[in-house]
Amino acid sequence: MKQVIEALREANVGDVRLNEPLSNHTTWKIGGPADLFIVPKNIEGLVESMNVLDANKIPWRAIGRGSNLLVADGGIEGAVIKLDKGLDELEIDGEEIRVGGGYPLIKLATVISREGLSGLEFAGGIPGSVGGAVFMNAGAHGSDISKILTKAKILFQNGRLEWLTNEELEFSYRTSRLQTEKGICVEAVFQLERGDQEVIKQELQKNKDYRRQSQPWNYPTCGSVFRNPLPHYAGQLIEKAGLKGHRIGGAQISDMHANFIVNVGNAKAQDVLALINHVKATIYEAFHVQMETEVEIIGRQ
Repeated sequence: MKQVIEALREANVGDVRLNEPLSNHTTWKIGGPADLFIVPKNIEGLVESMNVLDANKIPWRAIGRGSNLLVADGGIEGAVIKLDKGLDELEIDGEEIRVGGGYPLIKLATVISREGLSGLEFAGGIPGSVGGAVFMNAGAHGSDISKILTKAKILFQNGRLEWLTNEELEFSYRTSRLQTEKGICVEAVFQLERGDQEVIKQELQKNKDYRRQSQPWNYPTCGSVFRNPLPHYAGQLIEKAGLKGHRIGGAQISDMHANFIVNVGNAKAQDVLALINHVKATIYEAFHVQMETEVEIIGRQ
C-alpha cells in the first residue's frame, strides 16, 4: 500500500488518506475505516487514481455524499474514492444542463428552479450527489433520474471514459447498469423543460416540506432502507407489523416513518443489519412478502 500511496501523491491526484473512518462520510454516521481514501481534485486526478489502483490491483468503490449507504464496522478493503469538490461543475445551456457527479442533488434542484427549468422538482429533499443519483436511479413523487437524463460520462475500472446514453444505462426502479458493471458517473446531462419559475419553486418547496414533515431528518439516517415491494409500500408493511420504534443497540426504526432506520446513539452497522434482518423475517412471516434493501450494504462484516 505504501507504494500505491507514493504513486498517488506523486501524481498529485488530490487528497489521499490512510485508514479514514467512513463514519465521517456517510449520512448514517456509521462505518469503519477505508484502507485508502482518495478525494480527487478533478477528473484528471480521478482518472489517474483509477490507473494507479488498476495497475496495483487495488479493489475500489466510489461514494458521493454517503447517503443510501451502510458501511460495515470492519470498514472497506482497498480504496474508497469520494467525488466532491473539483467534480461538481455545472453548465446550463438553454434547457440542457451538464453537471459533475460530485454536485449535491438538492442544491442542483434548487439552482435550476431559479432558472425556470422544470424536471428536477422531485429531487427536493433527496440527499446525495448526482453521481449517486444516476447509480441508483434516485426518484420520488412519481419521477426519477431516468425521466430526465440523456447521457452520462462513465469512468470504468480500466481508466476508460465513455458516454452512455439513457438506454445504455439500463435504468429500472432504483437500479442502473452501474450496479452490475463497475463504473463511476463523473458527469451527467439532463434535458429539462422551460416553465414558470414561481410554480417550479413552489413544487420543489412542497416536496422539501413533505420530506421534512414526514421523514426523520433530526437523526442521522440513510434515507429509505427498503425498496417498495410493489404493489405494497415498505413503510406501510413495517408499520402494520408493529415495528415502528423497534430498537437494537443504537439503531431504531423511526417513529415518524417506518422505512427509515435512525442512528439514535452511536449505532454500529451490526445494529442496523440486525434490524434489517428482523424486519425481513417479521414481514415475511406476517404477509409472505420478501423485503429487499434499497440501501447498499458494503464492507467487511
